[in-house]
Amino acid sequence: MQENREQGTETFVVEGRNAVLEAFRSGRTIDKIYILDGCQDGPIRTIVREAKKHGSLINFVTKERLSQLSETGKHQGVIAHAAAYEYSTIDDMLKLAEERGEAPFLILLDNIEDPHNLGAIIRTANLAGAHGVIIPKRRAVGLTATVAKTSAGALNYTPVAKVTNLVKTMEELKEKGLWFVCADMDGEQMYDLNLTGPIGLVIGNEGEGVGRLVKENCDFVAGIPMKGQINSLNASVAAGVLAYEIVRQRISQK
Repeated sequence: MQENREQGTETFVVEGRNAVLEAFRSGRTIDKIYILDGCQDGPIRTIVREAKKHGSLINFVTKERLSQLSETGKHQGVIAHAAAYEYSTIDDMLKLAEERGEAPFLILLDNIEDPHNLGAIIRTANLAGAHGVIIPKRRAVGLTATVAKTSAGALNYTPVAKVTNLVKTMEELKEKGLWFVCADMDGEQMYDLNLTGPIGLVIGNEGEGVGRLVKENCDFVAGIPMKGQINSLNASVAAGVLAYEIVRQRISQK
């Protein structure tokens, strides 16, 4: 996140054609947009049209200038400065589930530090119909430009809440009827678990997995079958595998 000192407000850098288009389409306020001078292909023309429609300030700049502005190094010829992404609340997530007439499905992340993993998990959460993603304030990545780009626009639609204490949050959600399953290689095979109902899926750190206290507060520990020579999955892949087992069981229950 970069600070716009001229206006005293925070702005967020959105990079890449799809990410910028999704930001416009979701109704986000785009203050400025930087486009590679001379670029005239279809996606860029669409972005220019959206920028004019929404009154965004358009700047045509050199490749060198874009590289200076870029945080990800993968701007695809377009960078936008948007109003900062706002964190949601858990109450908003539960309300969203209620509005959809669905049992709450939340994804909780225990110290995910890689922005690419966080972005990919937010994308999976959106596609799997989860009502929100919960991250801790400390020892974890926040909503950076890389997260936004990796989420492929899902960050515009999927609520993300930041909490001080993950264990305390889980205890409070248990009182509201949720139960929790975490991913761990020593857990019971996920296909043998009942993953229906109001559920929180907990995914751990890329190297260490789920922390001891968080794991102790989970109702079930789910193991993903491993048939290869290595015994661990990338955090975002593990989240995807388990999230879609939850989706499968929910569909089967109908």
